[in-house]
Amino acid sequence: MFTHAITRKPGIDFAAGITSSPLGIPDYQLMLQQHAAYVDTLASLGLEVIELDPLPGYPDAYFVEDTAIVTPDVAIITRPGARSRRGEEKGVEPVLAQYRRIERIHAPGSVDGGDVLAVNGHFFIGISDRTNKQGAQQLGSILEKYGNTWIKVPVTSGLHLKSSINYLENNTLLVTREFSDLSLLGGYEKIIVEDGEEYAGNTLALNGILMMPSGFPKTRKKLRAAGYEIIELNVSEARKMDGGLTCMSLRF
Repeated sequence: MFTHAITRKPGIDFAAGITSSPLGIPDYQLMLQQHAAYVDTLASLGLEVIELDPLPGYPDAYFVEDTAIVTPDVAIITRPGARSRRGEEKGVEPVLAQYRRIERIHAPGSVDGGDVLAVNGHFFIGISDRTNKQGAQQLGSILEKYGNTWIKVPVTSGLHLKSSINYLENNTLLVTREFSDLSLLGGYEKIIVEDGEEYAGNTLALNGILMMPSGFPKTRKKLRAAGYEIIELNVSEARKMDGGLTCMSLRF
């Protein structure tokens, strides 16, 4: 069970962040409403939410998941892959230091938390435009030190690994079709995201509930048929900035 979450309120400059989305310019007031609903949902699931203030000069800083990987034993402070985001992690480290011992990723390594999927002490580390091989090796070595296992995964589509693969508990992965045949995912049950609904791959399993983005009825139907209880949230404005449900919090 997760007991805590760190979030950061989006700043007024959030639309100046990095994005490749063709969905248009996001609306700040709507983003604030959607983010508040997200925070309220985390709290409703029993988490103590630590909400940080906006970070001036870092428009992507509300995507706090990228700044750390938190396990039961350690918080690993990342070195974000996008140069413009380096510095965001400094505001998260002192908060995590109250709960976990701290380790760090160092140059030339880079790691974004969105590329790291934890499955019961085994970690899939995506190699992407944001997480390089040096960063993955550093992260893997730290994880091994605390008794975990890990494997590298090439991210061939989407910004981060968790754009396309997420763990739903009960040895089950939600996975987009492009990643569904990866041999290193053998041994897991898979629910495949419906074609055309790839954004739904970024669904967050939290304390027995699935938080999924609204607007993807075919994938929702599959998940409900598999017995999952679902809370849908509108994250249209985060989506315009290449973000989603997992990105906006650090859970531990």
